[in-house]
Order: sequence, then C-alpha cells, then structure tokens
Amino acid sequence: MENLKPGGIAVIDFGSQYTQLIARRIRELGVYSEVYPHDGAAEHINQHQPAGYVLSGGPSSVYESGAPRLPQFLLESERPILGICYGMQLLTAALGGVVAAAREKEYGPAAISHQPPSPLFDGLDPELQVWMSHGDRIEALPAGFRALAQSDNSPLAAIGDLARDYYGLQFHPEVRHSAGGRAILSNFLFKICRCQPRWSAAAFIDDAVRRIREQADGERVLLALSGGVDSAVAGALIHRAIGERLTCIFVDHGMLRMGEAEAVVRVFRQEQGMKLIAVNAVEHFLTALKGITEPEAKRKLIGALFIERFNEEAQKLRGIRFLAQGTIYPDVIESAADSAAAKTIKSHHNVGGLPQDLQFELIEPLRDLFKDEVRKIGEALGLPQSIIWRQPFPGPGLAIRCLGELTWERLEKLRAADAIFTGELAASGLLRGGTAQSFAVLLPVKSVGVMGDNRSYEEVLALRSVTTDDFMTADWSRLPYDLLARVSARIVNEVPGINRVAYDITSKPPGTIEWE
Repeated sequence: MENLKPGGIAVIDFGSQYTQLIARRIRELGVYSEVYPHDGAAEHINQHQPAGYVLSGGPSSVYESGAPRLPQFLLESERPILGICYGMQLLTAALGGVVAAAREKEYGPAAISHQPPSPLFDGLDPELQVWMSHGDRIEALPAGFRALAQSDNSPLAAIGDLARDYYGLQFHPEVRHSAGGRAILSNFLFKICRCQPRWSAAAFIDDAVRRIREQADGERVLLALSGGVDSAVAGALIHRAIGERLTCIFVDHGMLRMGEAEAVVRVFRQEQGMKLIAVNAVEHFLTALKGITEPEAKRKLIGALFIERFNEEAQKLRGIRFLAQGTIYPDVIESAADSAAAKTIKSHHNVGGLPQDLQFELIEPLRDLFKDEVRKIGEALGLPQSIIWRQPFPGPGLAIRCLGELTWERLEKLRAADAIFTGELAASGLLRGGTAQSFAVLLPVKSVGVMGDNRSYEEVLALRSVTTDDFMTADWSRLPYDLLARVSARIVNEVPGINRVAYDITSKPPGTIEWE
C-alpha cells in the first residue's frame, strides 16, 4: 500500500502561535504535513521526502543577534518554499534582500491587492482581506524576486521568485480571518509543489491498520483505555487490525466525570466486544495523592501510579510485547517531545516518562493526528457518537480541576457541579458544536455567602468553556447569560459546599485551557 507521508509538506517552526494551524490547514486539503523545529537535523526534516517547505512566522526580527536563521539545506534542496511573515523575511534575508523595522506596524485585518499572473494567487479575487501581524518589512528584494501583492502599509505584502518557486507572504493565510487563505495554500500545494491529495480518514485507516499489523507481527497488544476519544479510536484501529490479540486495561483512579467509569465498561466490553480488564484503584490513588497540591506533582504522580497499576495487571498476562497508547500530536507538541529547543508547557503522562524496565514496545497509531482528525477517524470506524464527541478530558482527570488537596468529598462535589454545567450545555445544544471544551474547576478558596438567612462560608467554583479549531489556541465561549445564571443557581442550591460560581473569560494564550 502507498505510504501517505512522502510527497507532503514540511512546516518549519520559527515560534509562531499559528504554526500548528499551518499544518492543519494543509492536511484539510488532503496533503500530509508535519511540523519540525527550525533547528532540526536535515535528515529528520526530510525523512518523508517532502515536496516543499513552509516557513512559519515567529516573534523574532531577522536583523537581531541570535534570531533563528534559515537552514542552508532548505535552499540546497531546490524544493519550493513558502515563507509566512517571519518566514518571508527570513527567506528574503538569506537570499540577499534587506529587512528592517516598519515605520507602521500592522496587526489585524488589512486589504491587499495582487497582480496576475502568479500561480500563488491564481483564481483569487484581485482584492482580498487578510490578517497581518508584523512589525518588520522588506526594504529590498533579493535578485529574481518581484512583488506579487501589496497593502497600504506593505508594498511587498507578497513576493515571489517564480523561476525557483520561492514565495513569501507578509500575512497569515492559515487563519480564518484571511479570505482566500485556503485557496493560496491550495495553489502552493497543487500548482507549485505538485502534491497529490492522498491524506483522508479512509486512507489513514487503511495505512494505520497495515502499519499496526506489521509492527505487532502476530504478537499481543495491551491498550491503556481511558474511555476518551483518543484511546477509544486507538483501540478501534488496533482491534480492526489484530482483533482478539488486543487486550484493554481500564484503570479507574476515581477522578473521572459522573458516570464515566461505568460507561467505559459498558461501551467497550459489551458494545464493542473488546477484551477489557477494569481495575478499581480509587483508594490507592487518593491515598497516594493525600496532601499534594502542586499541579505538576499531581500529574507526574498520577502518571507514575497509573503505570504502576497498569504494570501490575499487565504482569498477570503473559506473552504480551506491545503497549498501545492514544497519544495525539498536540500531546507531543505541548510536552516538547520533538525538539531540544522547545519549552514544555505541561507534561502528559502518555508522552515519554515510561520507565526503562516496563517491558513493552510502544504502538501509538494516532501520534501524527490532531484532535479533529481523530474524531473523523472515529466516525469512519463506526464508534458511537457519545464517544467520538466526548469533550476532551485530561489523563489526570478531575485531579487537575480540583485545585488544592484532593479528597473524595471534594471530587464528588466537583463531579456533581460539572454534571450540572455540561448537562445544561447539552440541553441548550451547546455541548457539541457550540463549545469545544467545557468543565468546572473547584478552587481552594472559600467565600462568605448568605443561604436561608444564615451566613455560609463555602468553596468557590469556576466554570470554563472555550471555542477552538485546534486546541493550540482558544477563546472563551460567549455563553448566554440566562444559561450561566441557571447553572450558577442550580450548583449553589443542589451541590452542598459551594456558595459562589465564577466564569473564566481568559483566552489561550495567555492562559491554557485547563487551570492546572
């Protein structure tokens, strides 16, 4: 079977908040793309024989000391290159052009006009609204380049060397705000790089099943099943590939949402027909976590405890060589797993960190996928909608939504409040489609209240709901006031121990989606 990765696009990351969006937009057009750090080795970046490169934006200025430079091997490859924002300026400087600070910076919407003929803008309206975010501009073009588009503040809003297939955009075609951005990327992929649209859910499933069979090679596989969409889709893929040779272990650590532990057993053992071992480890986890309040300490301890209990169960099974996980691409990125220069935002217990004496080889069939791609794969595999569209849930579960010390009482309090919030969102049609991730956070803070003419001094609950395409950036959901009022009233009246409800209106960045 044809490999889906060769002939795609390598996205070189220079620090832009939009880098992952570039890769997603390219995949949406049916072409495989992968993000690589700008300081990555040539062999690593070229491992899938890309048909072209995209240089991302970034916060640096090319004329500053220590700013990232363009790897020389990219030019030596003679493959097409598209530079975006900083990537355009970097390409310009590397080829002998001049970049300087702009007299007027451009942030936000801008109107550009382009002049045909240009394969990059082929078929687009001559006037376009795009999204700018830059403080530098090109003062002199390298030899062989010409202007392709301009705005009022950027006479070189787009440039190109059509002979060498080098192009640059001062704006960001990957964001939704740029009209025609998708068409520009499509032109680069298919008219300049000559890519073939081979990346699809059906093609991925066929390729993944083939690769799983080859890797497993007749051996048995264990899957750490949480019940979330990632591990569920990983399980469905592996089950399709090797059938009864897959055994799933579900460790209930007591920090799932209301009714989830029971649902995992019902869906995967009874409905999906998978071999499932369910382990009740609630007391073990809560005892070990007693007194621990620091979030990274919680994450790491829960990850270690999970592996410990998983390993105990695995040791009871003989002749198993492989461990499968539902690791997805954002997990890898946020854990800084692929670059020495990257900064860890937060650790994920299913990315790295496995002890050396854990006698398994890893199978991670979703490691290259974004969350929206995982859902498409799940739908194509026929998984139930309740699993596919279950909102994201962190591995440590409610442990990192119950800020401060963990007790069974506080977890039950949070579970009940969270169920009220998500239940009201579902009833209003906002849990699926209207919001991407919605949950409650119990704070280690008490406030004074009045309930039944009596003074109360109880805990504070925060509600968090975001909208996002990719979970790399997110905005807070503009929920209706009457819904928030109804949720607040129900929580305060129905959940003992909570007397105040707040709503989080922080975007990502600067915040993260989870509080811990």
